[in-house]
Amino acid sequence: MNRGVCIRPNVAAVVGAWVALVAGGPAFSATGPAPAPPSPAREFRGAWVATVGNIDWPSKPGLPVAEQKAELLAILDHAAALRLNAVLFQVRPACDALYASKIEPWSEFLTGTMGRAPEPFYDPLAFAVTEAHRRGLELHAWFNPYRARIKSDASPVAAGHVSRRRPHLVRDYGKYLWLDPGQIETQEYSLGVVLDVVRRYAVDGVHFDDYFYPYPERGPDGRTLEFPDEASWQQYGVKSGLSREDWRRDNVNRFIQRVHQALRAEQRTVKFGVSPFGIWRPGYPAQIKGFDAYASLYADARRWLEGGWVDYFAPQLYWAIGAKEQSFTALLDWWNQHNPLRRHIWPGLNSTRARTWGAQEIVDQIRLAGRQPVSAGHIHWNMKSLRQNAALTAALAHGPYAQQALVPACPWLDATAPRQPVLSVSGGHGAGWQLSWKAASGERPRLWVLQVLRAGQWTNQVLTTDALRLEAPGPEAVALRAVDAAGNLSAPATALLKR
Repeated sequence: MNRGVCIRPNVAAVVGAWVALVAGGPAFSATGPAPAPPSPAREFRGAWVATVGNIDWPSKPGLPVAEQKAELLAILDHAAALRLNAVLFQVRPACDALYASKIEPWSEFLTGTMGRAPEPFYDPLAFAVTEAHRRGLELHAWFNPYRARIKSDASPVAAGHVSRRRPHLVRDYGKYLWLDPGQIETQEYSLGVVLDVVRRYAVDGVHFDDYFYPYPERGPDGRTLEFPDEASWQQYGVKSGLSREDWRRDNVNRFIQRVHQALRAEQRTVKFGVSPFGIWRPGYPAQIKGFDAYASLYADARRWLEGGWVDYFAPQLYWAIGAKEQSFTALLDWWNQHNPLRRHIWPGLNSTRARTWGAQEIVDQIRLAGRQPVSAGHIHWNMKSLRQNAALTAALAHGPYAQQALVPACPWLDATAPRQPVLSVSGGHGAGWQLSWKAASGERPRLWVLQVLRAGQWTNQVLTTDALRLEAPGPEAVALRAVDAAGNLSAPATALLKR
């Protein structure tokens, strides 16, 4: 027969002596106090999963549903096997939806025809959230707030598309249709899309990339086209007292702030992240040259960070460490110097360049991002670069990703730690140890962290299940913590195990 020890919250620090007899001999003893485990490793390890243009998923439009699901599961399996802890899943490439929406039509990148639902029906976002969480991955819903249509797309525009339903919000600019950020109704419309997702899906984050006002387009004569917002300027901008450029920046600033405030009011543990162009302005810091997102995209990303309007900030630092005029290191340091409210800075990495640079460049960038003053973290562009580069995958798996890591906590969202869980340990005569656990009454942790001490070294396992078997030779001690949606850790329930 087997017996077990139950480590309850009020006695976790010291476990009473316990002996189970199996076939006349001792199975193991749990005696206390167990050594205190170290804090588990924390690092945001994310990857973008792009649906626009079928970059990452699905591999082409109109795949059978079974193949769509299989491809998405393969992406999530690879992310979990590599020990990532988050995926940023693009759900709104261009005022369309990779989920069941009553506001916007189904994306043609999914079914091949805008407005056509998958057959047999399923909801890709609901499926992705469930399967990501099953693997211990956060899923952040990635939206493009203003791009309305890529004009080269082959599918006819669906009747439910914003260009048909609200044409007064849409501007024709170069290769795109674009929502006009200067229209107050545009802010209401895009914010409504975001909140609809947050209310109906258990997403862990809302994410915007670097598209605000559009990147400059050129006409047939080679001259830069002016964004056609004269009507909005006359309606709202002239009376604002701002220059046209400052008015455009103010439109974006107010939208970013509104999204952040609305998320806090709606669901306080859903993180809001923005991934702007990696250079705020040329000359900041002094040696930096390149595209001016402040002047061209009207994206004052420094203000969003300094104002605390984001929970995490992921500047796209898509250059090498040694690139003097776009130095990864200099830019990362500069952004950290403009983070007075200590929000998370998790830079975007251009992992697609690993074949040119070599895998070690990405590993080195991860190490630099891991030494930031607030938290460690980074995001790979893109998932395909991780799946198709075996050398990079191996370098990560045997280097910075050798152990699992928790997503860093966001104490400004919620600083209340979950209560200590109840841990039970049982074993029998060389058969290993069976661990099971449950949350404190009334709590539903997001994840569990099991720490195991062997030969004087602690290792971490991030788990979604409530049981685990440890085979012989067994550990010296174990510690189990609950993790909530904001990343807060409970005190550990511990057991000292001795053969």
